[in-house]
Amino acid sequence: MRFPRRTFLQWAGATALAGASRVARAEDYPTHPVRLIVPFAPGGGTDLCAHLLGEWLAQRLGQPFLVINRTGAASNVGTDVVVKAAPDGYTLLAFDPSAAINATLYDNLGFVFVRDIAPVALIMRTPILMAVHPSVPARTVTEFIAYAKANPGKINMSSGGVGSTPHVSGELFKMMTGTQLVHVPYRGSGPARIDLLGGQVQLMFDPIASSLGHVRAGQLRALAVASATRSEVLPDVPIIAETVPGYESDTWYGIGAPAGTPPEIVDRLNREINAGLADPALKARLTELGGTVVTGTPDDFRRLIAAETAKWGKVVKFAGIKAE
Repeated sequence: MRFPRRTFLQWAGATALAGASRVARAEDYPTHPVRLIVPFAPGGGTDLCAHLLGEWLAQRLGQPFLVINRTGAASNVGTDVVVKAAPDGYTLLAFDPSAAINATLYDNLGFVFVRDIAPVALIMRTPILMAVHPSVPARTVTEFIAYAKANPGKINMSSGGVGSTPHVSGELFKMMTGTQLVHVPYRGSGPARIDLLGGQVQLMFDPIASSLGHVRAGQLRALAVASATRSEVLPDVPIIAETVPGYESDTWYGIGAPAGTPPEIVDRLNREINAGLADPALKARLTELGGTVVTGTPDDFRRLIAAETAKWGKVVKFAGIKAE
C-alpha cells in the first residue's frame, strides 16, 4: 500500500516523536520513589542484595528505591504483586531460583514467570556446598555415593523447605547418581543447618556463605561445591561435576520488572546496575555474601531464567515434588 506523501511524512514524524518521547521518559526516570519488592523475609540473600542495589540506584538516579518485603507461598505472593503492577518502572522485583522452581512446583499460580516478568539484570551467583556431618565416613563424592548406595534410605538430607534451591539441588544429585536419600524439610535453612550440626541429619546442600564458618571450624565436612567452577573461598574443595559430569546448581539473585515495562527503562536500569556491580565498594559488599557478581544484558538474564526453569522443571517432575 502506498501512502500520499503528506500522510507518510505525518506518520513518520509521529513515529519519530513517539520514539523521542520514550527516550525522554527513560532519561527522566525515575521522577518519584520506586518500590523494590522482595518476596522473602528480611535478612536473606535476596533481601540483602536488594538493599545494596537499592542504595546504589537511589544515589545514581536521585530517587528512593524502597525495599518492601512481601512474603508468602515461597515467593509467589510478592511476585504476584509485581506481575499485577503498572509496567512503568516504578515497581521492581528482586528474586532468586525459586522463581524458576515454582513454575513447575505450583499449579495455577495465576502468572507465568517467564512471560509476565521482564528480566532486568542478574546480580550475582552464589555456590552451593555439599556438606556432611563429620560422622559420615565419606570424604569424597565418590565415597559418599558408594556409602549411600550401601545404605539406601538411611541417609537424611535436610533443607529449608520443600522446593527450595537446596532441596532441588539434592534431588538433582539423587536423580543423577541413583542414590536414595531421605529429604527432611525444615521451616527455614537455619533449623535445617542446626540439625545437621547436631548429627540428626547427615547431609545438606547449603549456600557456601552459610556453611563456610562451620566447615573451617571442623563442625561440617565439605565434600564438594555444586557450581560449575571451584570456589575462591574453598579452592581445594572439588566440584561435584568432577565426579558426576554435568551436575551444576547454585543460587543466583536478580532484578525484574512487570512485562511491558518500556525497554528504554529496562535498559537504563540494566546499565546502572552493571555500573554498580563494577564499582569496587559495592562489589566488595556483595562478594561478602559468598558469591560472584555477574554483569550482562537483560537477554543474558532471560536465557538463564529459561534454562533454569526447564532444568528444575525436569527435577520437580522426576522427584514428584509437591508444594506444601
